[in-house]
Amino acid sequence: MITIRKSTDRGHARHGWLDSWHTFSFAEYHDPAHMGFGALRVINDDTVAPAQGFGTHGHRNMEIISYVLEGALAHKDSIGNGSVIRPGDVQRMSAGSGVRHSEFNASQTEPVHFLQIWVEPNVTGIAPDYEEKHFAPNEKRGRLRLVASPDGAGGSVTLHQDVRLYAVLLDGAETASQALAPERRAYVHVARGEVNVNGQRLESGDGARITGEDRVTFHHASNAEILLFDLA
Repeated sequence: MITIRKSTDRGHARHGWLDSWHTFSFAEYHDPAHMGFGALRVINDDTVAPAQGFGTHGHRNMEIISYVLEGALAHKDSIGNGSVIRPGDVQRMSAGSGVRHSEFNASQTEPVHFLQIWVEPNVTGIAPDYEEKHFAPNEKRGRLRLVASPDGAGGSVTLHQDVRLYAVLLDGAETASQALAPERRAYVHVARGEVNVNGQRLESGDGARITGEDRVTFHHASNAEILLFDLA
């Protein structure tokens, strides 16, 4: 079964410097029907104005993934990490017992557009940790590239949860497909473009909960960048 969540049905917050769309309940947006999906708790689609951003704030016991679509995002945290991530980079921060961080647009002239994803961990109170990896476009072109997993398989970033996150770039006749093991489910987020997912048409910002299926297939895409979460 596939349940589509249209882009415009998401929660929306506009704060001048920030335009944010919430797939699941977050901050002042609360919808009991959309509190998460399995261990997947947050997908925020954020566009931040030049030289603006999220000041230093704290988190505990959450796996936080940043996935940049356009621009450059500057990260600093209380465990000594500081970097600028750009399209193709996947950043994972395990908040664990507690971490403070800031995220700012690194450009003075151009916006930054990125996804911030939260996954509930299967362990709590661990030491906070940080990791980032780069995945070139050719690694995702026409195939599902594993970018996050519980064991760091294939050079992916490591999550403290039984979640596997894939990214794919598709256009025209390109197709991609991923088998789902029995009792597994999936969530699809279309970061940009358009694509058919198991015969259903999704556009930029749309999502889909997938249950009771043995495979997720993407086809008839138009300049699409897609994230697929394989969930327990």
